[in-house]
Amino acid sequence: MTDVALIDAGGANLGSVRFALERLGAQVRLVRDAAGLDGATRVILPGVGAAVPAMQRLHAQGLFEPLRQLQVPLLGICLGMQLLFERSEEGGVEALGLVPGTVRKLVPATGIRVPHMGWNRLLPLHPSPLLRGLPERASAYFVHSYAAPLNAHTVAACDHGGLFSAVVEHGRYFGAQFHPERSGDTGALLLRNFLQDTAA
Repeated sequence: MTDVALIDAGGANLGSVRFALERLGAQVRLVRDAAGLDGATRVILPGVGAAVPAMQRLHAQGLFEPLRQLQVPLLGICLGMQLLFERSEEGGVEALGLVPGTVRKLVPATGIRVPHMGWNRLLPLHPSPLLRGLPERASAYFVHSYAAPLNAHTVAACDHGGLFSAVVEHGRYFGAQFHPERSGDTGALLLRNFLQDTAA
């Protein structure tokens, strides 16, 4: 059974992420300090809200450096994915620095609303264990105003007034900009792949 450390970064989606993982057979523990990471085989950083308070919370919990030193796969979800990058335009905050790049605000335009809310298609760009078995034209549920531009670590994109990173992979660090816990079979597939097919 996979032992998952689920970081409590103050996001409202914590309970639904935990339930989605437990449905897949994972043993999940909520983590609010560095000691909670001990022995975990997978770590997940979910998030809903703003980058600045989320980073403040990680620092206050003493999790900033331990997350940077992890030797097991780490998955960031929504805001949690954004925090994997070096910095975010949201508040000009320095983030975890595990994935190169800067998270930027989505630009509204005619017919393009920000925040981006609702179902949208995933556009696979490169093979990744997270995307294994993903059906053609699979969609996922997004709620966000900031996103990472396409970069060398983007394995799937999404189009909302322009392409942005929907799924990233950089070594043992993974991120999903969408909410897998709210994305039906697509989300369950991504979480299952993270639990079973990623390696340190």
